[in-house]
Amino acid sequence: MSETINATAVLLFSELLTADQLLRNRLNKVLPNKMEISHFSVLNHLARSADERTPAQLARAFHLTRGAMTNTLTRLETSGYVHIRPDWEDARRKLVAISPAGLAARDAAVAAITPMIADLVSDLGDARVKAVLPVLRELRLKLESDP
Repeated sequence: MSETINATAVLLFSELLTADQLLRNRLNKVLPNKMEISHFSVLNHLARSADERTPAQLARAFHLTRGAMTNTLTRLETSGYVHIRPDWEDARRKLVAISPAGLAARDAAVAAITPMIADLVSDLGDARVKAVLPVLRELRLKLESDP
């Protein structure tokens, strides 16, 4: 690899990591009811899917360990945002579904973060954001496929 490519790679990941941290800080400030980003992410995933999911499926979807997902699901269940029940066909598994309270919390979170994200897109320019999306998507897919 050439020095130019190495320098570009370092700059790219430095920008991505810094942007991730800054975005997480902003999201944490606007998410309602002390909701964490991980909680919102799981609720959003479940809200977009009509089907129940196993904790293992959710852990894979978020590239987390089962233990980390179990911790998040326990907190969501304690808050009344998800229902966790045994799988009647396989007693070793559990199934997770979003509750009405979870759907309302997710909707409140979307309402809280949308203006902040819309302002960022407006400041950057819709065309510029749309132009960078394919590169970011391709990068994500590459990272997902490579161990």
